[in-house]
Amino acid sequence: MIALLALTGCTPTVKIEPPDKPIVINLNVKIEHEIKIKVDKDLDELLTNDELF
Repeated sequence: MIALLALTGCTPTVKIEPPDKPIVINLNVKIEHEIKIKVDKDLDELLTNDELF
């Protein structure tokens, strides 16, 4: 019985506590995008017609 008490007394413990201050995360994010528009050939010819504009 004494040996059992001695073994339980040596059991390691892990203690987790929340931080006192809030966690601050600084991110530098650069977002680039590219938009490609594909126009039908007929519409492209219509837009290049000088008589319309």
